[in-house]
Amino acid sequence: MKQLDFSTFPVLETDRLILRRLSLEDAPVIYQLRSDVEVAALTGKAPFIHIDEAIAYINKIDHLINNDESIYWVASYKGDNAMIGAACLWNFDLRNETVELGYELLPEFQGKGIMVEIITRILQYAFEVMGIKTIVACPSSDNPPSVKLLEKMGFEIASSDYQNTHVNVPGMLTFILTGYPKQ
Repeated sequence: MKQLDFSTFPVLETDRLILRRLSLEDAPVIYQLRSDVEVAALTGKAPFIHIDEAIAYINKIDHLINNDESIYWVASYKGDNAMIGAACLWNFDLRNETVELGYELLPEFQGKGIMVEIITRILQYAFEVMGIKTIVACPSSDNPPSVKLLEKMGFEIASSDYQNTHVNVPGMLTFILTGYPKQ
């Protein structure tokens, strides 16, 4: 794994999307994503109840990026800066060349192949640019679409335990991907 340096934020593109840095203008969408009670239950987190929590979250993410502790991309359609979802790499384990993948997408954009497009591009960046060897994802078993997405992307259920910081995630599963995804 290469030395992390996000001082120049890596804006990524896909056929339809721009993956850009999170900004305070994204607070309403962050609030929408993070205030959903059902989604919050699947992540083991309390739902946001006020927009100020979204602003604090954005500031926290910005701090993590500035300290090379996480990289968080906002997804928007090309030609439209409106946030439709996000994905991140975090929980860096430099010694084992491992990172964790997280992702979220507004409900009206789910089931359209958007997250496959986002994750495919981020995996390419992680393996080719960052030199990552293993990517971990930890969905709830109560979230079959997320599990199916990871399986489609070539992730497999981990045969051993991975250290993580997740608490209160119902039926948490650990998926891993080593090397490029299966095509």
